[in-house]
Amino acid sequence: MKLLLDTHIWVWGSLEPQRLSARVARELVNPGNEIWLSAVSVWELRLLHDKGRLKLIPDAVSWIYDNLNRLRIREAPLTFEVALAISSLKLPHNDPADGFIAATAKVFGLTLVTADEQLARLPDIDVLPNR
Repeated sequence: MKLLLDTHIWVWGSLEPQRLSARVARELVNPGNEIWLSAVSVWELRLLHDKGRLKLIPDAVSWIYDNLNRLRIREAPLTFEVALAISSLKLPHNDPADGFIAATAKVFGLTLVTADEQLARLPDIDVLPNR
């Protein structure tokens, strides 16, 4: 499976793994799966760190690069097609980050791993819910 991690799943998997469901935890370490991440998630994580809502040691940039390399995360491209696909989704809220992440899953045929129930109910994307 090609798994696109929602930002909170990436954070939980690295910093609070007890928040992951047993199934999600298994799939994240399954060597047969590919782990993907949007640049939007990196941006969101930097914002959380910069606002003091999350502490990344030794600093945000070093932590992110180390984490991406250690987990062998693949970068999901942020393309024109992704930006345009947002309007085809029936997003229940107006969170631009969620829109980019969900559209990325749709455009590249990735399974979105999320605990966001509203995203989990989107009809146009495959979802692995954290339940």
